[in-house]
Amino acid sequence: MMEWWAILSGSLILLLAAFLSGVPMFIGFLVINIATVLTIVGPRGFILVSNSIFDSVNIGALSAIPLFILMGEILTRSGSVENLFRAMDGLIGKVRGRQYVLTILVSVIFGALSGAAMAVAAMLGRSLFPTMMARNYDLKLSIGAIMAGASLAPIIPPSVLIVIVATLADVSIGKLLISGVGPGLVAAVLFLGYIGFRVMRNPALSPDADIAEDAKGWGGKLRSVILMLPFSIIVFSVMGLILLGIATPSEAAATGVLGSIVVSMVYRSFSIKMLLEALENAVFITAMIMAIVFSSNLFGQLLAFTGATRHLVELGEVFAGQPYMVLAVLLGIVFIMCMFIDQIALMLILVPIYQPLVQSTGFDPIWFWLLVLLNLTVGGMTPPFGYTMFAFKATAPQVSLSDVYKASWPFVGLFILLMVLVAIFPPIATWLPSLMNG
Repeated sequence: MMEWWAILSGSLILLLAAFLSGVPMFIGFLVINIATVLTIVGPRGFILVSNSIFDSVNIGALSAIPLFILMGEILTRSGSVENLFRAMDGLIGKVRGRQYVLTILVSVIFGALSGAAMAVAAMLGRSLFPTMMARNYDLKLSIGAIMAGASLAPIIPPSVLIVIVATLADVSIGKLLISGVGPGLVAAVLFLGYIGFRVMRNPALSPDADIAEDAKGWGGKLRSVILMLPFSIIVFSVMGLILLGIATPSEAAATGVLGSIVVSMVYRSFSIKMLLEALENAVFITAMIMAIVFSSNLFGQLLAFTGATRHLVELGEVFAGQPYMVLAVLLGIVFIMCMFIDQIALMLILVPIYQPLVQSTGFDPIWFWLLVLLNLTVGGMTPPFGYTMFAFKATAPQVSLSDVYKASWPFVGLFILLMVLVAIFPPIATWLPSLMNG
């Protein structure tokens, strides 16, 4: 049998080549994993493949994935989220840079409704960006605020990305979901602080300080609160039930879907046609994700079969006395590779490799995987191939890619600062999960 490091290196090179070639991620990952197993094991490898498929489709916790996706699809396709814009616009007072503030605050709430950064970036690019440009807001700061705000979505629950990572890393899905709340809110504060500092130093970045016409006075603010109240149903259905220990993540996802239907009915935007379209797209996305999850499980089994997992554990034990050096190296690899590779693809490769190292170094798994998630998220807005950047660019073709790149870097720096804060002060991520029942 080939040496474990040769098998691991060869598999990684083939996977990276497949991703960079433009082949659909789930197809490339699946084909290369099956081919590697059959090459090493021979025809008996079909048993390993079939067992991996069976194990993957029988992971009950993964049922949260299609439900979270369906919830976001219903809210988006029904147009319910447009009421959120109107409500938040009415609640923000007469402050300079109010469109920047609106972007970040709406993104926080979107984070509790949809876990897809690309979808939020596209939505904000279509709705808020034209208004910001019409009011002569700064181009780069506007773009940066939208991409940074959208990047909160995979961090704040519900998040499909968190469900996948927790499942593959064998940690509590509920605790990892809730662990994103603290860092997500800290990130929002960092973004608002940075924007406020920039605007204070240069008022020309935000030339107007207007207020929504229908939000003047307490009557207008009360109408905005009433308009936003239905969304509290969904937030409580997901985060509230998980935090209180009343429901599992899958059960909370189901109540979230029911809540999204109720909200669309309250706003009189529900229709059978809309629901069927949402179901169709949710099924398509879920099928791709399940193929990727199965491939990742197969990759993990391949590592164990070749002895790579055992050697990685031994390697981790060698550096166990220098945990922060190990942490810096592991996160640095993620940060650099995210500049060139799709974040989900990278995650599915690295989780089976990182898991034995995390166990051998004694890291708190919730804290560590949350740091990895933050790293993956910032990869979405890091040049040159961040998906969040391209999702925004698709909605604003008149903006040059160079401007999008330049706009991203200050907020990438803020994300790095956030990761440093979470690394130094773990309770930012671990305090809320520690309060969970069970």
